[in-house]
Amino acid sequence: MESLSKNGEPRIRIGVGGWTFEPWRNNFFPQGLPHSKELAYASRQLTAIEVNGTYYSTFKPATFEKWRDETPDGFVFSLKANRFATNRRVLATAGESIERFVGSGIAQLGDKLGPLVWQFMPTKQFDPPDFEAFLALLPKSVEGRPLRHVMDVRHESFLSPGYLDLARRYGCATVHTDSEKFPAIADEQTDLAYIRLMRSEAGRSTGYPPETLAQWARGAQAWAGKGPAREVFIYVINGAKERAPAAALELIRRLAPA
Repeated sequence: MESLSKNGEPRIRIGVGGWTFEPWRNNFFPQGLPHSKELAYASRQLTAIEVNGTYYSTFKPATFEKWRDETPDGFVFSLKANRFATNRRVLATAGESIERFVGSGIAQLGDKLGPLVWQFMPTKQFDPPDFEAFLALLPKSVEGRPLRHVMDVRHESFLSPGYLDLARRYGCATVHTDSEKFPAIADEQTDLAYIRLMRSEAGRSTGYPPETLAQWARGAQAWAGKGPAREVFIYVINGAKERAPAAALELIRRLAPA
């Protein structure tokens, strides 16, 4: 299976959520590494990071420029869209919040701008007309750079063919998770697989049993092998978060060419 795109970048990316977490200073970052160097270090061990801070706060263009400059070529950030766009009763009214987030400077990441993740409350149910109105508001590009949108829907009502049909119509992917709390939605017809692993265990050095990580690695390879445009993002998120880097590194090891 060819794991690289035509421009030589990986089509399977593995990472964690953020890079600032106190326990990681004991089991991931080198002893004594300055906090200001943590992103530079993490981005040279992993191939992607999902940024959660953008869900809660609005960042300035200079911040995105700094992240871009501190990370190596080929690295990618997934950004969680600001919660004011998704945590609302009527999604059709989200236009201003969407524009504010997309226009906040994310384009400064350049080639390191990965998928945008739109996370909805677990109580948000699938309302087809309103959800379609929301999808119609999502821009296809920012400053000439194409955007990829991923829906993180967390209510069981989205386990519906009608939802996936709608997401495909607007070119959107959907988060697939192993969480027991949220529905596991798989869409075989999209080119982008976006996976959030949320069940790591503190008692395991790599968070997950070896056979489980091997299964996810095989699945990622099989997905990417179905076409040259296919990409996979796997993030180890939550659960025993202190084990997330070790789980991600083990997945990267398993996916490395022999």
